[in-house]
Amino acid sequence: MAHVSDLIASDIGEYLRSHEHKSLLRFITCGSVDDGKSTLIGRLLFESKMLFEDQMAAVEADSKKYGTQGEDIDFALLVDGLAAEREQGITIDVAYRFFSTDKRKFIVADTPGHEQYTRNMVTGASTADVAILMVDARKGILTQTRRHSYLVSLIGIRHIVVAINKMDLVDYSEKTYRKIVEDYRDFAARIGIEDVTFIPLSAFKGDNIIAPSDKLPWYHGTTLMGFLETVEIDEERMQKAPFRLPVQWVNRPNLDFRGFAGTVSSGVIQPGDRIRVQPSGKESTVARIVTHDGDLPQAVAGQSITLTLADEIDVSRGDVISIAEHPASSADQFETTIVWMHDEPLLPGRAYLLKIGTKMVRATVTEIKYQVNVNTMEHVAAKKLDLNGIAVCNLSLDRQIAFDAYADNRDTGAFILVDRLSNSTVGAGMIHFALRRSHNIHMQHVDVDKAARGGMKGQKPCLLWFTGLSGAGKSAIANMVEKKLHAMGRHTYLLDGDNVRHGLNKDLGFTDADRVENIRRVAEVAKLMVDAGLIVITAFISPFRSERRMARSLVEEGEFLEVFVDTPLEVAEERDPKGLYKKARRGELKNFTGIDSPYEAPEDAEVRLKTVGNSVEASADQVIEALRRHHILGPG
Repeated sequence: MAHVSDLIASDIGEYLRSHEHKSLLRFITCGSVDDGKSTLIGRLLFESKMLFEDQMAAVEADSKKYGTQGEDIDFALLVDGLAAEREQGITIDVAYRFFSTDKRKFIVADTPGHEQYTRNMVTGASTADVAILMVDARKGILTQTRRHSYLVSLIGIRHIVVAINKMDLVDYSEKTYRKIVEDYRDFAARIGIEDVTFIPLSAFKGDNIIAPSDKLPWYHGTTLMGFLETVEIDEERMQKAPFRLPVQWVNRPNLDFRGFAGTVSSGVIQPGDRIRVQPSGKESTVARIVTHDGDLPQAVAGQSITLTLADEIDVSRGDVISIAEHPASSADQFETTIVWMHDEPLLPGRAYLLKIGTKMVRATVTEIKYQVNVNTMEHVAAKKLDLNGIAVCNLSLDRQIAFDAYADNRDTGAFILVDRLSNSTVGAGMIHFALRRSHNIHMQHVDVDKAARGGMKGQKPCLLWFTGLSGAGKSAIANMVEKKLHAMGRHTYLLDGDNVRHGLNKDLGFTDADRVENIRRVAEVAKLMVDAGLIVITAFISPFRSERRMARSLVEEGEFLEVFVDTPLEVAEERDPKGLYKKARRGELKNFTGIDSPYEAPEDAEVRLKTVGNSVEASADQVIEALRRHHILGPG
């Protein structure tokens, strides 16, 4: 009995070792609704012997339950795991499945076909080597076929299979197949897709999936599995690219060891190789390649390693270690393509967090150059980007990062955008190139700084940011605060919302996008005035928390005081000093805060002024007391 157990253990060990050395191909299935994506994956799982008896029994029972007639099995039910999907017969989420053959391991992402789930499709495609684009032979090339083709091209998937499915429903017609091939080649040429393989098949019947089908005698190309087992994968290609190691963490277990850990995204590295750390540009030589199992003579793309260097140079999480002869680039402004994935639109001027590799920085879309209509490939003007929108945008960061163009390296050229308030991922993007201005503009050192300017005035510079509804009393209170500070001999400047719109911001309206840009400009001006040593007072509705947080981030800790003039809407509307609420209620004034545009009240303002029952002077005294409390002013 022990001898039999040893044999079984030996067989299992040999099986696991054989899997360990197989290459891994990641691919996606995409296309329009009901083109057979899930059925194809289920068929691949079945044909590769990756199903247990209880799974087969369950899918046979489900096939009868959900409407399949006769003895045929509905293999889509193996993949469509959500109840909503089974009931509707569609795929909503991205479903990942693993299977293996004697030659290769596979991870497949079954992506949704509906237009409203474009973001899910982008998620599934982001790591894929191959895209299988499903086309229903009865319907030919559809709008969603073109949309997903463009996205696949955009994401940089180099190998595309156009799987012309349901050939059994068109009597395996060669004419139908040739017509679809001709139509798709014309479209692919317009968007720059070059590597396309066409395969006629029936996922439901199993034709041309594993073995050539005798029902397609006119087709002499590869089967689908034959293609998947032999196509070159990106991991093999990336080993030939220049070395890149995004630093995940600095490994310092004791005073005698300092290494830099991460996963090699491309290239090969060996001890003795000269490296450059970006964005600092400092160079050194690789001393050791350390892993849990001991030192390596070399490391290649895909391996997790720790590098030690011959010199003590400054390296931090988020830096990129490159081979010195072909280093990554560094910049803080880029042209990018962004795919928007959130219900709230992307607005130029709004600050987001950008994560690229292991680095997180603050980012602002400075310009939407054009939005792409993925149905017609037309470039259209846009002031904002809505859910599932795709646009070419200029992006500005608060510091330089190391990067490669996305076309050269997906890992160091792709990024995500994160909402600073909710920490939700709101967009994904690809870097095209650094803007020239990124390299031509540098901060100029000056000897007279903010501390010197403030010291000459005998005060600590700061930014008092008044926010609240129209009619809340912001301008009146801010004006009284400035009068009191002036009487105290303080150096101030008041930036009022209406006054600024007569000059600096006269080109802006009141849409959400224009409101964001209005506050961005004011915040930048206020930053310069704080640097001049002034106590700066602003009075703006500034309805969005994100923009107020952006303004706070522009000045140093302790220099920003948010003053929330907390007046109920009904009170502000009753005051209505400019008659704006009446116009808004009559529909004559669009995008008016509190009526048809939201106001996001501060959650933790330094000063909260309840104006009902309080005079303007009493409210101003509260602000002056807050300035003393925060050590902006000396004792009264």
